[in-house]
Amino acid sequence: MPPRTLPEKEFRSHAPGYWQDKNITPDQWNSHTWQLKNRVTTLAGLEEHLTLSEEERAGVLLSGNKLAMAITPHYFNLIHPTDPDCPIRRQVIPRIEETWEDPNEMSDPCGEDSHMPVPGLVHRYPDRVLFLVTDRCASYCRYCTRSRVVSGVGEQELHTEFEAAFRYLEEHTEVRDVLLSGGDALLLSDNKLEGILKRIRAIPHIEFLRIGSRVPIFLPQRITPELCQMLAKYHPLWMSVHVNHPRELTTEVKEALERLSNHGVPLGNQSVLLRGVNDNPEVMKSLVHKLLMCRVRPYYLYQCDLIQGSSHLRTSVSKGVEIIEHLRGHTTGYGVPQFVIDAPGGGGKVPVNPEYVVMKDDQRTLVRNYEGEFFEYPEPGNQVATWSSTPANRLSMLWEPGAKW
Repeated sequence: MPPRTLPEKEFRSHAPGYWQDKNITPDQWNSHTWQLKNRVTTLAGLEEHLTLSEEERAGVLLSGNKLAMAITPHYFNLIHPTDPDCPIRRQVIPRIEETWEDPNEMSDPCGEDSHMPVPGLVHRYPDRVLFLVTDRCASYCRYCTRSRVVSGVGEQELHTEFEAAFRYLEEHTEVRDVLLSGGDALLLSDNKLEGILKRIRAIPHIEFLRIGSRVPIFLPQRITPELCQMLAKYHPLWMSVHVNHPRELTTEVKEALERLSNHGVPLGNQSVLLRGVNDNPEVMKSLVHKLLMCRVRPYYLYQCDLIQGSSHLRTSVSKGVEIIEHLRGHTTGYGVPQFVIDAPGGGGKVPVNPEYVVMKDDQRTLVRNYEGEFFEYPEPGNQVATWSSTPANRLSMLWEPGAKW
């Protein structure tokens, strides 16, 4: 298989793209309501512009009973018309592999339902909660960890009890951090979203708010000056966005992210490691560099959750470690996300790192750096041995039979 072409680092606009012959005005294209009303949601809509593989066509026909398909025109323009291995296609166009059964997969891989004291509020960590405020997204990721409840066609329905959730937050003073998600909270109207933020901000022990959103990437037109001005009233408020591939960072997305930053919203990015999308060290390096240019800090790189129907998108854990190894020391530390596994069944996020501590005892710790050189660091009260050997020989000496470690 030939190597994938590495993405350009330049920011580009792809508008109007596939819609260039439809007499769309700039005002229409730049309206988030027009974008939502004109999402591609059918097989016919896809085949008007794309040549689908048999796996894709079959997947689309079956998508109505697992996770709906919807793709905004803005994001659709990023899809290659004929390449079934396009990294954008793989994220949003259903495939027949979603029907494959894997005994390791689950409908609720993060165990959210078992940590839900009131409907719609997940309290899994001691001092923070996840508030599911809607079950709809601008577009639907095929690896969605909440496919059981989002899009309206999953096996469950989301029935958030808002008043019960607000009462729970008022009563549980250990909670200092609330994350709004769903679905996507930024699909709510400004007034409805502000009503939720205002109610939470009135609780004295809630220190800061977060919003998790893919809207700035799927629907950058939604990030209006009015929205940003409203969000700025509820600081400290942070936002985690979700970008998986450099191509997703278009001119419009960059402007939307900068608009949020200019209104004081700190931005972090959470990527999911996906086969055929970003499981390539150079692609990931391109991604983190472009994110930093958008004033977004790469935050997490997730091992893909064991959600049902995702086996064709999952990689090995060792691939994630390899990518972090490729980034650490080879680019700025601001650009290196934390690779994590969300422990199956509800164990929470577990960091997974390359092994930099080689050996350790009560006197000293031997570490290696990104170049493979070894260095000894003493524990308090101990002296560092003086080594005249090369770093490579140093490790072999320490591993000699009888070496005291």
